[in-house]
Amino acid sequence: MTETSKWLSETAASKVLRVDEQTLDLLRAEGYLKPGSHWRSSTDPNQLPWNPKVFYRISRCKEVIDYWNNNHAPFEQIAA
Repeated sequence: MTETSKWLSETAASKVLRVDEQTLDLLRAEGYLKPGSHWRSSTDPNQLPWNPKVFYRISRCKEVIDYWNNNHAPFEQIAA
């Protein structure tokens, strides 16, 4: 099992969190996942400034996703 406090790439995070990458993008774009707390951009100078990869802190993202799953509409309806 993956340690939940680790920072994972978008692809790895989507697998561990059991949501697709578009859902992570949506939650980030809508402000539910906060920079520094839930996600961060890569510091790789070859990716800056236009398209850095995003890394997610699994433990913090899981809190948000669990909250939405328990209290709101399914993610598919939010994105529609």
